[in-house]
Amino acid sequence: MAFRRGNRIELKSHAQFLHMRQAGLVVGRTLELVRQQAVVGMTTADIDDIARQQLRLAGATSSFLGYHGFPATICVSVNEEVVHGIPGARALRDGDLVSVDFGAIVEGWHGDAAISFGLGEIDDTSRRLIDVTERSLWAGLAQAVAGHRLTDISHAVERCVRADGDWHVIEDYVGHGIGTQMHMDPPVPNYGAAGKGPELKVGMALAVEPMVTVGTIDTRVLEDDWTVVTLDDSRAAHWEHTVCITEAGPWVTTALDGGVAKLAELGVTAYSGS
Repeated sequence: MAFRRGNRIELKSHAQFLHMRQAGLVVGRTLELVRQQAVVGMTTADIDDIARQQLRLAGATSSFLGYHGFPATICVSVNEEVVHGIPGARALRDGDLVSVDFGAIVEGWHGDAAISFGLGEIDDTSRRLIDVTERSLWAGLAQAVAGHRLTDISHAVERCVRADGDWHVIEDYVGHGIGTQMHMDPPVPNYGAAGKGPELKVGMALAVEPMVTVGTIDTRVLEDDWTVVTLDDSRAAHWEHTVCITEAGPWVTTALDGGVAKLAELGVTAYSGS
């Protein structure tokens, strides 16, 4: 989804981070429910219904619905669809690779995250693609530390992907700042040299979201003006989390445990929110 660049980077207070955590928990819990309930034969519109119900129960609103005219609560992208898939009548099949992107607003503050998962018996390549994309996300989040540079995140994502094999990082779509709006400065690429861009400061919040393909990095947008697909119809995976930069370390507000477990595996102490 497009966003305007060139504005000042928004810095948040701890109290504002708490609102983002509430939005993030709505997102994280909903995505976990989607993962549990998605089955072969369900339509992508059925997945949207799950998210709508969870927003209503949580008293939250959608970051996506109506955004530049987007017609749904979530994005559901299947197989060759990279991002921004519009939920509809498409039925999910055994072996599909499904990516779900979801955002919620609580008290005017946003949380944004995405997951990819396989349905039924998925092939080994798709399974590895999902895994490397998730691992690259956490490699990037581990760099979301005050004093680092923005592209330390970018470089960590790309390095993780390239170290695993012949995967390809999408370059046309990137992560973003987040807070009072879903898409804010700075853009967060998933590739490039380390040590460049703005210094990461306490109070910044970023949505890190690698998109990785089996084949080409070239994409096109379908006639619905939203759904992005790979040009060669190869499969893609998409993972995303919102991370807040605190004095005590990264706080992954869309992860149910705040990112504690995954970051610990990488030798990074996350802020636990306590």
